[in-house]
Amino acid sequence: MDVTVVEHPLAQHLLLALRDTGTEPSRFRAITKRLTVVLMLEAARDLPTHSASVDTPLGRAEGMLLDKPIVTVPILRAGLGMLDAVVDLFPSVRVGYLGLRRDEATFRPSEYYVNLPRMEDAYTFVLDPMLATGGSASAAVEQIKAAGAPWIRMVAVVAAPEGVEKLHSSHPDVGIYTAAVDDGLDANAYIVPGLGDFGDRLFGTEP
Repeated sequence: MDVTVVEHPLAQHLLLALRDTGTEPSRFRAITKRLTVVLMLEAARDLPTHSASVDTPLGRAEGMLLDKPIVTVPILRAGLGMLDAVVDLFPSVRVGYLGLRRDEATFRPSEYYVNLPRMEDAYTFVLDPMLATGGSASAAVEQIKAAGAPWIRMVAVVAAPEGVEKLHSSHPDVGIYTAAVDDGLDANAYIVPGLGDFGDRLFGTEP
């Protein structure tokens, strides 16, 4: 399976704070942003670059620039919690949106909103905090490929083995970057131990 678990101490420190039931929504949002920065740095570690040079106040300096633009597509609504971190890292990023709703009886995703930018010339990162069954992630990647994206990576806060296997079997060319692969799914297809309903905790809409 092409999955990279980001074991950086800061990633694991932040993940444990997200798992904590005592973490209130405002802090949950702030921690999500910080953790996404760490995950994205790892997911973008090997992006191709080319040589370039600039004038500094004291002379000429050689360096590197990314070869292609960056696109990011958060899966609504929980993926929005990861978006600001990517925009901060890549200010010229093109942002698309995919709205996928899970049927609580069948656990299958249904699409309710799509707005995607030009992607055929870019590196695309899909943001989905919880890679659970893998149904939504697989459907999202299918849609993004159909829109012309030639290169895609999935960035998740936590994943279940079932979700990793589903995405890998459907799209073996898509790498997965996450802070943890947890034990599995419960009867309601929630990740265990996970961290609960990410969207509800992010937006303060827990019942």
